[in-house]
Amino acid sequence: MAQTSVIRGAAATRAGILPLAFAGLLGVFIVGFAGFAQMDVVHNAGHDYRHSMAFPCH
Repeated sequence: MAQTSVIRGAAATRAGILPLAFAGLLGVFIVGFAGFAQMDVVHNAGHDYRHSMAFPCH
Protein backbone atom coordinates (compact mmCIF):
# COMPACT_ATOMS: atom_id res chain seq x y z
CA MET A 1 0.00 0.00 0.00
CA ALA A 2 2.82 2.42 0.80
CA GLN A 3 4.48 1.65 -2.50
CA THR A 4 1.40 2.64 -4.53
CA SER A 5 1.16 5.98 -2.75
CA VAL A 6 4.82 6.67 -3.56
CA ILE A 7 4.20 5.85 -7.23
CA ARG A 8 1.13 8.09 -7.33
CA GLY A 9 3.09 10.89 -5.65
CA ALA A 10 5.88 10.63 -8.23
CA ALA A 11 3.37 10.67 -11.10
CA ALA A 12 1.66 13.73 -9.65
CA THR A 13 5.02 15.48 -9.32
CA ARG A 14 5.91 14.74 -12.94
CA ALA A 15 2.47 15.91 -14.09
CA GLY A 16 2.94 19.21 -12.24
CA ILE A 17 6.31 19.98 -13.81
CA LEU A 18 4.99 20.51 -17.35
CA PRO A 19 2.54 23.34 -16.50
CA LEU A 20 5.20 25.00 -14.36
CA ALA A 21 7.72 24.80 -17.19
CA PHE A 22 5.26 26.33 -19.66
CA ALA A 23 4.36 29.10 -17.20
CA GLY A 24 8.05 29.85 -16.73
CA LEU A 25 8.67 29.98 -20.47
CA LEU A 26 5.67 32.26 -20.95
CA GLY A 27 6.98 34.57 -18.22
CA VAL A 28 10.43 34.70 -19.82
CA PHE A 29 8.85 35.47 -23.19
CA ILE A 30 6.70 38.27 -21.76
CA VAL A 31 9.59 39.84 -19.85
CA GLY A 32 11.82 39.51 -22.92
CA PHE A 33 9.18 41.10 -25.12
CA ALA A 34 8.64 43.97 -22.72
CA GLY A 35 12.38 44.45 -22.28
CA PHE A 36 13.25 44.67 -25.97
CA ALA A 37 10.14 46.31 -27.42
CA GLN A 38 9.80 50.04 -27.88
CA MET A 39 8.12 51.66 -24.90
CA ASP A 40 5.13 52.96 -26.83
CA VAL A 41 4.45 49.47 -28.24
CA VAL A 42 4.35 47.95 -24.75
CA HIS A 43 2.19 50.77 -23.43
CA ASN A 44 -0.28 50.56 -26.30
CA ALA A 45 -0.56 46.77 -25.98
CA GLY A 46 -1.32 47.01 -22.27
CA HIS A 47 -3.65 49.92 -22.83
CA ASP A 48 -5.63 48.12 -25.54
CA TYR A 49 -5.88 44.99 -23.41
CA ARG A 50 -7.27 46.95 -20.48
CA HIS A 51 -9.93 48.50 -22.71
CA SER A 52 -10.85 45.14 -24.25
CA MET A 53 -11.48 43.76 -20.73
CA ALA A 54 -13.67 46.82 -19.89
CA PHE A 55 -11.17 47.93 -17.24
CA PRO A 56 -10.97 51.70 -16.87
CA CYS A 57 -7.41 52.98 -17.05
CA HIS A 58 -7.88 56.75 -17.13
